[in-house]
Amino acid sequence: MRLEILPVTGIGEVVPGDDLAALIGDAAPWLRDGDVLVVTSKIVSKAEGRLVDLPADEADRGRVRDEVLAAETAEVVARRGATRIVRTRHGFVMAAAGIDNSNVAPTRLVLLPVDPDRSARQLRAGLHARLGLDLAVVVSDTMGRPWRNGLTDVALGAAGIDPVRDYRGQTDRYGNELRLTQMAVVDEMAAAGDLVKGKSEQVPVAVVRGYPWRAEPLAGPAGPDGPGVRPLIREPGQDLFTLGTAEAWRAGLLAAATLPPGGPVAAPAGPAGAPAAGVDDRCPVDGETVARAVRLVSEVVAPGTRFELTDAGGLPADTAELTDAGGQPADAAYSALLRCRPPGDTPPDLVRFGADLHRLRAALAAEGVASAELGTVAGPDGTVVALGLVAPP
Repeated sequence: MRLEILPVTGIGEVVPGDDLAALIGDAAPWLRDGDVLVVTSKIVSKAEGRLVDLPADEADRGRVRDEVLAAETAEVVARRGATRIVRTRHGFVMAAAGIDNSNVAPTRLVLLPVDPDRSARQLRAGLHARLGLDLAVVVSDTMGRPWRNGLTDVALGAAGIDPVRDYRGQTDRYGNELRLTQMAVVDEMAAAGDLVKGKSEQVPVAVVRGYPWRAEPLAGPAGPDGPGVRPLIREPGQDLFTLGTAEAWRAGLLAAATLPPGGPVAAPAGPAGAPAAGVDDRCPVDGETVARAVRLVSEVVAPGTRFELTDAGGLPADTAELTDAGGQPADAAYSALLRCRPPGDTPPDLVRFGADLHRLRAALAAEGVASAELGTVAGPDGTVVALGLVAPP
């Protein structure tokens, strides 16, 4: 395969209401059937009137920026000083929701297109009607990357081209089956196009020529325009990095602060949030995992506090009758029991012990071990608080 990347020059300033198909067609009469057109989202937004005027007063300008950002934000992912990394209404995770004030009058902000896939489809149809060519269209914008410095262009919208080239099920030259390889073709097109567009040369459109995007006909309900970039957007539930570091730290502290006393946080749910009963549903609790949690808190709990891990199936007599918040016997609902003894029985000892017990439960939760307070037993050698433990399934 041999590719060419060609700039489209001479488009000039784009204003609301402009016909992009006409502007591009006039600037690039040399377009060929099968070309991939990479169009920066900024001129799409300008043509669609996605502009916000800023007031002259600086304080008012900041307020308007904040209001616009809030309107374009579905979820704040991370904050770093004045910077906000957010998930937009489209599902994109990017700084400031893609709102930009470069290559536009200083008194204006440019927002992302409302629906970049729809914009790509309309531009593709307009170019076909004007030029009679079968072209693919990629609407691109610049994004940062969480693991690397520097920016690169990615696709926000696409039409006429499959966004992903799927190699799963194929084998490499050594006979290894490819299980995960899905190449984000439209992102690669966007990045390639930016090599000739640049950020200050006022070249908002590029053409990638030679890529066989029609080799595998598009199918499905999306029709000949394809599914757009939707397959590239990872749903929040599947995203392993849904929060920034500081935000994840805060979420963890809040989870620890609100750990329920009578039910676990990482086990099959049963009545009142307790684990499902039945030996067959229980996973063994790894003793080393529990020991790691105990070691973590050992230097911050009161001296003399003791923790003893016991098999739930063979509980000592003083704890065999304990039940959880759902009324399930401890030996039926939990796979292990942690006997916790305070350093003494005086009120100050017990108050401190309550706080230390919560520290341990938070540490266990961080290790994926759910715990529930089953009650207190006054034995011959002092008070014992029993924690029922369940490992994740």
